[in-house]
Amino acid sequence: MGRFEAAHGGTILLDEIGDISPLIQLKLLRVLEEKEIERVGEATPRKVDVRVLAATHRDLKKAIAEGTFREDLYYRLNVMNIRIPPLRDRVEDIPLLAEHFRLKFNGQYAKSIAGVSTEVMEIFMGHPGRAMCANWNTSLSGPLCSAAGNDPARAYRPGGRRAP
Repeated sequence: MGRFEAAHGGTILLDEIGDISPLIQLKLLRVLEEKEIERVGEATPRKVDVRVLAATHRDLKKAIAEGTFREDLYYRLNVMNIRIPPLRDRVEDIPLLAEHFRLKFNGQYAKSIAGVSTEVMEIFMGHPGRAMCANWNTSLSGPLCSAAGNDPARAYRPGGRRAP
């Protein structure tokens, strides 16, 4: 079962839509227009009812002008546009994200870390580029997982270096 079929009756997230090839863009456009998919090796189309959320960091209007993104697909996807500024422009969100990931990693690694230390928070707040959501798994999960006892500050040091 493919992703669109699995999402039937629900929502599918297409992340980094600006990076897909022209062939995949064409196939996606057909799925959105016809509301049906064809499984690999089958000739019979299957109906799908899927709400699509698409995300990208690319400027799709620029990609359209450059000929790397289909204009018809852009308008099919762009029913409602929500722009979320990069994390470096929303530094005040870093503590909220740190708390979310602390809870996530506590469960994932069977830790009971009560909070992210002031030292670690100052590092992330001082370098918002380091705190990109895509980097949280490596930037924060490693120190939480390898923390001596339940103190991630002992495992995390500026520059990504681990404490001795």
